[in-house]
Amino acid sequence: MSKIAVVYWSGTGNTEQMAYAVLEGAKEKGADAVLFQASEFDASMMDSYAAVAFGCPAMGAEVLEESEFQPMFDACETKLSGKRIALFGSYGWGDGEWMRNWEETCTSAGAELVCDSVICNETPDEEGLNACKELGGALN
Repeated sequence: MSKIAVVYWSGTGNTEQMAYAVLEGAKEKGADAVLFQASEFDASMMDSYAAVAFGCPAMGAEVLEESEFQPMFDACETKLSGKRIALFGSYGWGDGEWMRNWEETCTSAGAELVCDSVICNETPDEEGLNACKELGGALN
């Protein structure tokens, strides 16, 4: 049984809904999956998990949330080499640039992206939530 962390930040609840769907998908595939808000997770926890799903919405000019999520993720970046990860998040404008930049950061750090990232415009619909469940299952 794989031990998986689902780590997210959400301002409006959209990315939180996605995180719960990722968690559900991982558990459905038999993983020992745990949900964390960004403020509850740090780099020292990375080695305890076989895989990590990170979720954050686009903020401002298509960047990660800067007060809680970005500092936590920056600290975890040194632990990404060889780690199985997946990314998800919601957005309200733009074309997904923040996710493309985030994927590049992860692959440059040596992470293995286990599947395509999932982005949802505003509130995730059924298709988006199903994609999040599949993302969670891919981490197992």
